[in-house]
Amino acid sequence: MTDNRHHITYLGLGSNLGDRNENLRRACEEIEKLIGHIVRQSAFIETEPWGFESANRFLNAVVCVETSLTPRQLLSHTQQIERSLGKTAAHATERECAPLYHDRPVDIDILLYDRLTVDEPDLQIPHPLMHQRDFVMKPLLEILPPAEADVLF
Repeated sequence: MTDNRHHITYLGLGSNLGDRNENLRRACEEIEKLIGHIVRQSAFIETEPWGFESANRFLNAVVCVETSLTPRQLLSHTQQIERSLGKTAAHATERECAPLYHDRPVDIDILLYDRLTVDEPDLQIPHPLMHQRDFVMKPLLEILPPAEADVLF
């Protein structure tokens, strides 16, 4: 159930398998359908994998979305979009102990949601590692209004 208020959320997008441009384009289409209106979108940037080794470079972007979803609903919808675009547990690897990070057709991270802080086992807002990731901060700062930047620092 939505709360009928509009919230501003920033989502980090990444892809390093398949047609990366098409994957991010389709992710944005699904975000518009299931989550809300994309108000601003950064440029796509190509980056090295972070937290694991891969021959596949990433394409990353950040979108600002106006939504009436709660943070928990937002998480559910981003995971649904990831699955619909091909992200599965099989992308982790076939090793017994799959690494935390792995190649994937699409990944969507919730970076910010209004000025809300959430600290739950499966949902942390603001995203706890975003300050360590240039592939998040560069596109985020490209579209984040200066008046909102104080929430980051």
